[in-house]
Amino acid sequence: MGLYLTVFDGDEEIDGIGVGRYADFEHFRDSIAGALEGGVKGSRFPILMLHSDCDGEWPVAALADLKRELIEIRDELREFPPDPAFDSWRLQFLATNGITPKTLMDSFFDIDGNLLIDRILELIAIGTDRRLPILFQ
Repeated sequence: MGLYLTVFDGDEEIDGIGVGRYADFEHFRDSIAGALEGGVKGSRFPILMLHSDCDGEWPVAALADLKRELIEIRDELREFPPDPAFDSWRLQFLATNGITPKTLMDSFFDIDGNLLIDRILELIAIGTDRRLPILFQ
């Protein structure tokens, strides 16, 4: 089972991201904690890092702060080498598409191959514009 982040307006899905397995999202956050938080998860980026990945939402009130966190993370992860710890689906995706991550930022993507942080920032823009939360499913 995988993690899906989405924005709904009533019964209509506006946009969503297939993040991958829950373990993929946890690896993403563990990598951020190790590289940018000195191993103390949530010390710099509590909105991203401390939210349960199995349910709930990022409420509209948290989206501006989440955006700020993700922009800082995105910019700082570009200073680190790529993550060598890819699982089989990621390795196959990279090989099939001829992609070689150059930085730690490039190492995390959704199931469609889009950079994960960029896709979450797109959901934040939608949620902010429409005053809708981002749901964890």
